[in-house]
Amino acid sequence: MLTEKYMDFSKLVIYQIYPRSFMDSNNDGIGDLQGIRLKLDYLQELGINAIWLCPCYKSPNVDNGYDIADYRDIMDEFGTLEDMKLLIKEAHEHGIKVIMDLVPNHTSTQHKWFLESKKGKDNEYSDFYYWADEPLTDWEACFGGSSWEYCPERGQYYLHSYAIEQADLNWDNPRVREEMCAVVDFWVDLGVDGFRIDVIDQISKEFPTRNCFGPHLHEYINQMFGREKTAHLFTVGECWASDMDEVRRHCAAERNELTTLFQFEHSDLGRDTKYERRPQSLTAARDILIKWQNIADDNDLLYSLFTDNHDSSPFLSRMGNDRELRYESATCIAAMFYTLRGIPFIYQGQEFGTALPNYDSLEDFDDIEGINKFHEDLPIFGHEKAMERINFGSRDGFRRPMCWSGEAYGGFSTVKPWITTHSRYEEVNLEADRASEKSVFRFFQALLKLRLNTPAILYGTLNVVSKTEDPFFVFEREYEGEKYTVICNFEEESKIAVPENTTVVLQNYLDRAETFRPYEILVVKHN
Repeated sequence: MLTEKYMDFSKLVIYQIYPRSFMDSNNDGIGDLQGIRLKLDYLQELGINAIWLCPCYKSPNVDNGYDIADYRDIMDEFGTLEDMKLLIKEAHEHGIKVIMDLVPNHTSTQHKWFLESKKGKDNEYSDFYYWADEPLTDWEACFGGSSWEYCPERGQYYLHSYAIEQADLNWDNPRVREEMCAVVDFWVDLGVDGFRIDVIDQISKEFPTRNCFGPHLHEYINQMFGREKTAHLFTVGECWASDMDEVRRHCAAERNELTTLFQFEHSDLGRDTKYERRPQSLTAARDILIKWQNIADDNDLLYSLFTDNHDSSPFLSRMGNDRELRYESATCIAAMFYTLRGIPFIYQGQEFGTALPNYDSLEDFDDIEGINKFHEDLPIFGHEKAMERINFGSRDGFRRPMCWSGEAYGGFSTVKPWITTHSRYEEVNLEADRASEKSVFRFFQALLKLRLNTPAILYGTLNVVSKTEDPFFVFEREYEGEKYTVICNFEEESKIAVPENTTVVLQNYLDRAETFRPYEILVVKHN
């Protein structure tokens, strides 16, 4: 049985915003906080009730804001701290909570703490980072190369799990933990309602075997979020915990750590590696969802319902048909995920069926990880194949400017944006979608309204009706005598029995046929 606090969190529908690419209000080619404020009416109309903002902090932008130089100030391109305060205030007036992206594992090497730390071994910040006379491990950085970098000024190596300019904080130092708690409190005092925590599993290391899931991980998380001041917050961790005991330690209600985790098992579907496509049926996603729904239910946990984020290529393009059946695929995937129990996360542009873009030149890319991968692939695969791989796997795929219309630059700005506009912006944009008879946006509106007004979908039990060998997903949601059946057909036509004595409450095809067509969904209420 979910706790009252977790039942309240079940009512959240969270919309992820990548500020740099959402809306440019001052026409400098970069999205900003004022741009988000201008779109609060739109977000309210969509039907979400919380926004998660990717990092807005002061940053040199080596890794698009995940290299933070000041946790208490705003990136110059995005606006000012006063702009942020106004955004929080106006979001709340629209009934929208604000969730910040917290990056506790590392800072920019331009952060005051690192600038002081590298000066020597005898100042107050000297132990804020991991320093060693020689590399202590053979760990590879996520963006390539050794995770240890020599600093001539200090005469030692420092640890960086990501870019060279992102130095890992030493959480074993009590002062680091105190400082990060103070950062959390700073934003809570400004009215923030929660945090998405970047690579939370890495704040405790286990030298020399791995740079995550160290012996003090849960102690450190509890120190941040188990306090009276932070107990009310919604928190979701980016964490690669697949062991059930580890998942429970992170987010069981009595643990006073996190509300939920992102579970990434389904995120690798449709690809062999991040940069190599692999055709797969949505039955694979169905089976993973069933597994984790049962685990969450058995352990009274909240499951994070998401398909996309700022680090991945569009799920629609990997697991659906993003051309002839883009509308049908996008709405089928949404219905399959967002009628289950948990907390929905929608990534900007997903609500009108944004698909994977395609480019011929490396100049159209900005992602440091993808560009490094391209140069690694070039001598192995040649230019054409290396471009195909970066187009498929680069994090830029879903970081490009939001396509509000078919106007120049997708209506995002009146000047050339910081990164090349989506290659399909004239075809796939919000304005065109809303004018279409088959509108992904209108389907999302109807789906979210149904979800938020239906206790059986928010809290109900899950009974899977379809079988593993079926090329579709049929399940029932039931709560306090109210029952719904959800039918999601996948790639091929299927004969599926619709329960008798029911009323249709949601569908994505405009009519009904004798068989269920590709990606057709139907939600019915039992009378």
